[in-house]
Amino acid sequence: MVATGDFTHPAWLEELKTKLVAAEPGLYRLKPEIERYIAERLPKSCRREPTRFLLSVEISTIYKKGERTRKIHHLVYAPDFETVDRARRALSKIGNLNSDGRPILGLDSRNLLEIVLQSGNGAYLVPAHVWTPWFAVLGSKSGFDSVDACYGDLAPHVFAIETGLSSDPPMNWRVSGLDRFRLISNSDAHSPPMLGREATVFDSELDYYAMRRALETGEHYAGTLEFFPEEGKYHLDGHRKCNVRFDPAQTRDHGGLCPVCKTAVTVGVLHRVEVLADREPGARPRHVDPFRSLVALPEVIGELLGVGAKSAKVEKAVAAVVEHLGPELELLECLPIDSFKGRGPALLGEAIARIRAGRVHCEAGYDGQFGVIRVFKSDELKRGSSADMAYRYSL
Repeated sequence: MVATGDFTHPAWLEELKTKLVAAEPGLYRLKPEIERYIAERLPKSCRREPTRFLLSVEISTIYKKGERTRKIHHLVYAPDFETVDRARRALSKIGNLNSDGRPILGLDSRNLLEIVLQSGNGAYLVPAHVWTPWFAVLGSKSGFDSVDACYGDLAPHVFAIETGLSSDPPMNWRVSGLDRFRLISNSDAHSPPMLGREATVFDSELDYYAMRRALETGEHYAGTLEFFPEEGKYHLDGHRKCNVRFDPAQTRDHGGLCPVCKTAVTVGVLHRVEVLADREPGARPRHVDPFRSLVALPEVIGELLGVGAKSAKVEKAVAAVVEHLGPELELLECLPIDSFKGRGPALLGEAIARIRAGRVHCEAGYDGQFGVIRVFKSDELKRGSSADMAYRYSL
């Protein structure tokens, strides 16, 4: 299941209407001739049930409230093009929908939610990456201290929040005010190579309305696939320009200022969670949904080969592994470790086993700089390099 993104943009909406056909209730699939074209080019190991599509858009609202400028991103979902068209007509009266796939509107978040609710039965809104400093409902720079303060009298219509790359469920569990929301995780529809780096998992019927009910009630909701939150680019505090990275205690010790240039550091997600938390680290609400933390396969293979995750060598290696073993998420989550023998770099099976056990080394991200997750210490890779050498030269 992939969200389309950007349905407010006229050119993209026209493409969606041209290339998608109705499937299960509230869902779409590619036209048969396009599905066939794609299936012929997929590795045989990945030729599964065709992908379904969910109509969605991310919307940025920027407005003044409570003597502060608020900048909030929202995810909006709709079950059909008729609902999309009604939402677009209302939003086009407020701002320019043609300039960007993620439109920027001078509209109170509460009023955006009202437009969504009025656009059609089943449409709903999810606050996006809620802890991100600059553009989020709970962000340190331009957000609020609660979801209720952002959406006002319509807040009861919000039943899920997106935790973002820089936080994971245990961090959100520290804030009791979030207990009533389903915690979801998504990858970025603006960046196709990143699809699936985080994901929301359902065991409901393949049905828009069943998935929505799962988010509302928790029944048939199976949790999330997550980044290790340290990999997110706003996990810790800091000032990237001056190469300063702080944990919350260090930020407080320095009065919130960068010791190099004396300007304010960007307060990251971990710090913001601590500010709003009313529970100690490690606390769990009575009812929590499962989650698993993963590292993307190109990052794992890039570490093993000693090159960047976006290099041609890694791309070729990932393609070979997927060709033999199947789709990446299945491979990372549940394929028996013995399956990796003779497939890919020599230490790939050990790397996957460690990731599943959460045994990784984290260099946390800050102030817009992604963190780095490593599976091995450098001396471990040196010891394994001779066994891996033949594979390296074969690429």
